[in-house]
Amino acid sequence: MNKVAEAQSHALSRSGLAYGVAAYALWGVMPIYFKQIAIVPAVDIVAHRILWSLIVLAILLTLSRAWNQVRTAVAQKRTMALLALTSVLIGVNWMLYVYAINSGHILAGSLGYYLNPLANILLGRFILGERLTQRQWWAVGIAATGVAVLATGALDTLWISLLLCFSFATYGLLRKIAPVESLAGLSIETTILAPLALLWLLTGGAEGKMMSDYPDRVTWLLVAAGLVSTVPLLCFTAAARRLPYSTVGMLQFLAPTLQFLIAVAVYGEALTKAHMVAFGAIWFALILYSSSILKRRRKPGPELCEG
Repeated sequence: MNKVAEAQSHALSRSGLAYGVAAYALWGVMPIYFKQIAIVPAVDIVAHRILWSLIVLAILLTLSRAWNQVRTAVAQKRTMALLALTSVLIGVNWMLYVYAINSGHILAGSLGYYLNPLANILLGRFILGERLTQRQWWAVGIAATGVAVLATGALDTLWISLLLCFSFATYGLLRKIAPVESLAGLSIETTILAPLALLWLLTGGAEGKMMSDYPDRVTWLLVAAGLVSTVPLLCFTAAARRLPYSTVGMLQFLAPTLQFLIAVAVYGEALTKAHMVAFGAIWFALILYSSSILKRRRKPGPELCEG
């Protein structure tokens, strides 16, 4: 790798890391937002997220002059097929996530996103061909053990965790390989979902209520769903295109850790011994994995885990 290419690679890694941290930090504190609109059914919240996000995305496309990226992607059948699939995956993920929060199962959602990094790392290894060092494999094994301990104490809500993990890990993988930029891709996904969302809300949603039937504070929070949904997802897709997928996987531990702390400290969900064991194991794994990356970057030569 020549010096120019190496500098460009490092710049992409730095920006990708910043995008990743921003995405997962925002997702980590998102339960607080959804708890404020808990009187709205989960399906209705997701429909509002889709429609208000569409408006925000249209403004961003105009400001960044990126409509040509949308036109290019729409003209490619393979890209549109991938985005049709990712739109379904992200819609399912949003629905489950809001349901988990507003039904008092933030910890189940947290477990799903703890499982997700392990799925990302394995997908990066076996689908994208990213290689892991021995220390990184140890980190994966330790984190998996911690999650397994946590899963044994949450069997009744494990389906939530597993579906959250599967839907988002697969979404991230497909968005990484789809030849479309973050903003354009998310805009197309949202447009695909928008007709169903609009039809759902026009027919009264889950409880036959219109937006005006809710208190003003809730109404304005629903309007804010566009920004709340769009910003972290754009940061995530930007990170996924700039970083090895296995590294994206380890960064993701930030979000469920924040959700975990909020669930226990703010909303009083039960903290068990299994949670404490899993929490310690997962963070030890994160430190181990991160130290491996830092050690490797101090040495000359290409990144081992880049696909």
